[in-house]
Amino acid sequence: MNVEYINPFIEASQTVLKQIAGLNVKLGKVYLKNSPYKSDSIVIIVGLTGKMRGQAIFSMSKSVAMDIASNMMGGIPVTELDEMSRSAVSEMANMILGNAATILFNRGISIEITPPSLLMGENMQVSSDRLKIICIPLILDNGNVVEIDISVEN
Repeated sequence: MNVEYINPFIEASQTVLKQIAGLNVKLGKVYLKNSPYKSDSIVIIVGLTGKMRGQAIFSMSKSVAMDIASNMMGGIPVTELDEMSRSAVSEMANMILGNAATILFNRGISIEITPPSLLMGENMQVSSDRLKIICIPLILDNGNVVEIDISVEN
């Protein structure tokens, strides 16, 4: 996968998380994942269509999702992933992908995104057999990690 496809997701993640949740984001070591792979307990899937066809999958633990939701809601304590906090982290993914789509468009790569789908559960496995999966680990201020797995058709 071309690095020019990955950088917009990194740039958008850093910008959006800073703006909406006040979180500074450092980039971890980007790597390839094999399918199927185990995922954290919260997964948000956003489809990609257009010049890039595939998906972006955000993975995080329940506690990280609650921390992000709390930050997005002005520091209100979040003790469970209720409808409001699930909506907040889904909107975070939507905003990151929307910003990445804009950056890509400005570079001549037109994509559209689907609405985010949030899945919760233990011992989840993700499979994208036909697609290469690039994992972008985002390390937040407090050491928490959100992974964005980008898989697109060649």
